[in-house]
Amino acid sequence: MAKKKTETTVEEKLRALYNLQLVDMRIDEIRSVRGELPLEVEDLEAEVAGLDKRLNNLGIEVTAYEDEIKTKKNGIETSKELIKKYTEQQKSVRNNREYESLNKEVEFQELEIQLAEKQIKQLGALIEQKNETVTETTTKIEERKSHLQHKKDELDAILAETQKEEDVLLDKSKDFAAKADERLVTAYQRIRSSVKNGLAIVSVERGASGGSFFTIPPQVQMEIASRKKIITDEHSGRILVDKDLADEQESFMQGIFKG
Repeated sequence: MAKKKTETTVEEKLRALYNLQLVDMRIDEIRSVRGELPLEVEDLEAEVAGLDKRLNNLGIEVTAYEDEIKTKKNGIETSKELIKKYTEQQKSVRNNREYESLNKEVEFQELEIQLAEKQIKQLGALIEQKNETVTETTTKIEERKSHLQHKKDELDAILAETQKEEDVLLDKSKDFAAKADERLVTAYQRIRSSVKNGLAIVSVERGASGGSFFTIPPQVQMEIASRKKIITDEHSGRILVDKDLADEQESFMQGIFKG
């Protein structure tokens, strides 16, 4: 004859549920730590990408200035050739009008040379400024890349460590959930998802609920301490347990977490 399955008491369900919450809170902590580091890595990657783009743009700007200087220098050489040409032509002109016309062309080319030389000087100053910025940006990229690698290594280490712990805790979460009543676990998950701190089950301390701090009548406190039925806080909706049960389970779970 098959053995009759022993009915789980309310107290056992409450202990299992409290353990479940402690495990779930620890999982939340792990995911919180893991959740911040990837964001830091992502921000650093975006910063490095932005700096790389800036460095590339600076290189394009410097090249454009250098090309412009080459164009200006070629222009100067062209003007010099024209001046030489016009000066030679002046030697064979027939009248003053032709001479003056060629003289104006020479003066115009001399002005073109002066303007080009001034622009070359300005472009050179701009290149110098850009090169200084290139040096600063390159140094900053190296620093940020080093910091990024450090954060990536840190993240990899934490991922390796916490993933193992999380997997163990997820198994324990299933075990404790199985020991509690299915409807009770469903209610616990519903409450947990609707409250800010994720506490679906709280203890009674100094005559008040840890969830709402409203005073609980002595008769209800006695019922909670008897652990004979599930009682919820009428203000917060959380499941209530006595402080002794909460302390016992926290002490019990500390041993498991350390192990």
